[in-house]
Amino acid sequence: MKKIIIFNWKMYPSSLKEAKELFNSILKQIKNLEIVVAAPFIYLSEFVGLINKTKIKLGAQDVFYKDEGAYTGEISPTMLKNLGVEYIIIGHSERRKYLDETDEMINKKVSAALKTGLKVVLC
Repeated sequence: MKKIIIFNWKMYPSSLKEAKELFNSILKQIKNLEIVVAAPFIYLSEFVGLINKTKIKLGAQDVFYKDEGAYTGEISPTMLKNLGVEYIIIGHSERRKYLDETDEMINKKVSAALKTGLKVVLC
């Protein structure tokens, strides 16, 4: 399915000059958009190659708040950063609801991610 963004101007603007100005401002905004793909962990290394020559950024869906240790199944901020991940989603409602993530745990994850230089998307 193809996603489409439609700018419905209704009966605005009232002149061609204003229409051109609006159109140009939209073009500037679109050029400045950052698109992030937050794929499941098992696909991240493949996506590094796929997005290499595009403007698309790589994101991850979660992170642990420790950089190393005996935390089976977890992934550290440094591991993600070294892979090429730039963005990290933290505090998603599903993780709060189904995995009982608390504000305290989410705060630790945010701090660890920021310390590593990841851009946090806090839900």
